[in-house]
Amino acid sequence: MVQPASAETYDVEMPPGTNYEHARFRLWFPHDVETLRAALVLVPGSNGDGRDQVETPFWQELAARHQLALVGVYLTDKRHEDMFIEHYIEVSEGSGQTFLDALTRLGEMSDHSELANAPLLLWGMSAGGEFNYELALWKPERVVGFVVNKGGIYYSALASKEARQVPGLFFIGENDLAFRNDIIRGIVSINRRARALWALVEEPNVAHEVARSREMAALFYEELIALRLPATPTLRALKLSDGFVCDPSSNRCTEAANAPERRYPTAWLPTENLANAWRAVTTGAPF
Repeated sequence: MVQPASAETYDVEMPPGTNYEHARFRLWFPHDVETLRAALVLVPGSNGDGRDQVETPFWQELAARHQLALVGVYLTDKRHEDMFIEHYIEVSEGSGQTFLDALTRLGEMSDHSELANAPLLLWGMSAGGEFNYELALWKPERVVGFVVNKGGIYYSALASKEARQVPGLFFIGENDLAFRNDIIRGIVSINRRARALWALVEEPNVAHEVARSREMAALFYEELIALRLPATPTLRALKLSDGFVCDPSSNRCTEAANAPERRYPTAWLPTENLANAWRAVTTGAPF
């Protein structure tokens, strides 16, 4: 396991905005990294404080191995009648720009100005996955890959063509609330019909919890770093035909170029390694 010999941490607080009350962010990175390749953004559940997630050894090891920054997010709504409908998730209404501005500020504070335009890897649980989805649709050119993890409230359905080209994992739990699973299935279904590079991953015997999604997400990020980051300022695009298609009715995965058309949604994964991980998670088998 690669652990940093030393690390640096910075905090920034942004003023309240139109669709949020609190906006606080924490940056962590290995001390000996000259240039940060990307930022792995850790977003918690509804109105939660995700700043301490940058101290998690699991994420720190991944960041040290790939020269990543970790950014923990704390965003909250102003008080309103239906607090289960998070307003800060609608990133185009202000919270998204505040997040990007905070990255710039953190880059200035840490002498890592590359953070202002750094590619983003997005991890989130519940409302954190909702935030990730909306951010990927709002700024697809910045996002290497994103994870939607058992959320429930979304402001967008059909993604733009550009956003559909950003690889995404959508986790649902077999025992989670039906409305959550139905909403996420619907989002994936309509966008997979339009050839989105996305995969629905249903975890058996799992409710509204992280379960194995974090381990698969880390593998997802590692594969995407290799595929998309060795490029010029723009991220390397992936082709639908170069990945693998997994069929939820049979749990079989085949090369996308040879995959038959189906009348129901299938899952797209960028590599065979991830296709095998999809099959393992959806069947409850070891990686």
